[in-house]
Amino acid sequence: MATRNIAEDQHKAAGVDIAEADAGLNNIVSRIVGTWPKSGLGAVQLPIGYFANVIDIGGTGLAITTDGVGSKAMIADMMRKYDTIGIDCIAMNVNDLLCVGARPMSLVDYIAVEKADAAMMDGIAIGLAEGARQSNISITGGEISQLRDVVRGFDLVGTAVGTVALDRIIVGRDLQPGDRVIGIPSSGIHSNGMTLTRRVFFEQAGAKIDTHFAELGCSLGEELLRPTIIYVPEILDVLAEVSSVKALSHITGDGLLNVPRVAAEIGFVIEDLPPPPPLFGLIEKLGGISRAEMFEVYNMGVGFCVTVAEGDADRTLAILARHGRKASVIGHAVADPSRSVQLPREKLVGTGKRFRPA
Repeated sequence: MATRNIAEDQHKAAGVDIAEADAGLNNIVSRIVGTWPKSGLGAVQLPIGYFANVIDIGGTGLAITTDGVGSKAMIADMMRKYDTIGIDCIAMNVNDLLCVGARPMSLVDYIAVEKADAAMMDGIAIGLAEGARQSNISITGGEISQLRDVVRGFDLVGTAVGTVALDRIIVGRDLQPGDRVIGIPSSGIHSNGMTLTRRVFFEQAGAKIDTHFAELGCSLGEELLRPTIIYVPEILDVLAEVSSVKALSHITGDGLLNVPRVAAEIGFVIEDLPPPPPLFGLIEKLGGISRAEMFEVYNMGVGFCVTVAEGDADRTLAILARHGRKASVIGHAVADPSRSVQLPREKLVGTGKRFRPA
């Protein structure tokens, strides 16, 4: 219980009230499900809570999701460098679409700005175009709003769609104890936990955007602005070549607690994590952040997980290696109605959005 209270206090101090956000989300969900058609054209295929949802458009599954870059936009503003933040926007959306087994197809963006700045918007467009190239999608439109009284700097959000056969939607229904969890490395912080990160570095540690830490090998701003990895090409190949893909997890906010966002009553033992990138050690040390909270907020070096039958783990790893991904088996599934995540080396166990001492 103490760990939970400390974590909540840290987030609130950083301007993120998780409990209040969850309460608000529950209210939203209870209202929006009333808009769902019962059957036929437009029928919603999944309950709220997965990485994306799917609707029936005449026998084809249309997957849809929306996400943004959060306060990483503030880092781009501080650096006056805008040509990679669009990659993050694309990544946050297409990686979520993958998690229901969908092939990403297209995205529309929404850019809210404090004031029009042609160079800034061109930089954002450069990143969006590069993200679209990496994920082989189109950008079919968008909206730019000048909101001087609402926005400081800018905000960037996307809504993406993809397609998936209605009988091939992946949400972990067929998971079995012993299935192997394969972790694919992140490039660093990606696009989550930036509010707490800014508080630790800029408020508590007194660092600047151009401060160099020996552990990072670059300036703080360069490290924080490193783009989120787009996992589309390799995951589409895994889906095409491995029939036993049971679940796919984009490791974003809530860290490895995203892995049990599945339909089966299955938990996970994650016993062989790779060492986290140096950035996370700095955040933990400079901010006095508990190990439990680090794993609640950050990806800790794992950006995406694929869960397959034990016999297909080597084949999956070979496909990922073909794409230059140094993936590894990091854990396995266990029977567990509580859908917990056990981290034996860290002596932590997590359920919902919280880790606690094991």
